[in-house]
Amino acid sequence: MEKRLYRSQTDRVIMGVCGGLAKYFAIDPVIVRLIFILLIPTVISIVAYIILAFVVPVESSKVTEPKDVIRENVEEMKETASQLGQEIRSTLSKEQGTPEETIKIRHRSLNILGIIIIVIGVIFLLVSFNLLWWLRWKYLWPLILVAIGLLIIFGSRRK
Repeated sequence: MEKRLYRSQTDRVIMGVCGGLAKYFAIDPVIVRLIFILLIPTVISIVAYIILAFVVPVESSKVTEPKDVIRENVEEMKETASQLGQEIRSTLSKEQGTPEETIKIRHRSLNILGIIIIVIGVIFLLVSFNLLWWLRWKYLWPLILVAIGLLIIFGSRRK
């Protein structure tokens, strides 16, 4: 049987890229995630993750043409952004669903918050060691705000 790279459907935090890479190389997914986090200041991991999220098919995908894989992945990204936007809206509006939905939303929100805190911590640590001498804070914070705004907008458009 041919060994193929897929994005994981079961072991995912964002798009399943790290889970798929871990399964492909038969290593712990936490190690892959840490490598991506540690490479964030070099921007390599962000670009690589985005490219892999676009071009690597999901495990259950039946699509074989690269163009169709990218189309399917873009649709999945839209749905993920929409779900995230709905979760943020429901969290902020204090709407109560079933207890299972509330727990699921809280768990995902805490995961996202944890990832954001880790990334910011790694950036501050690298700045304190003067490894990010090229980083301009006056450009970084507006980019973060733009990314959050885009998530909210795309999430609200799918409602």
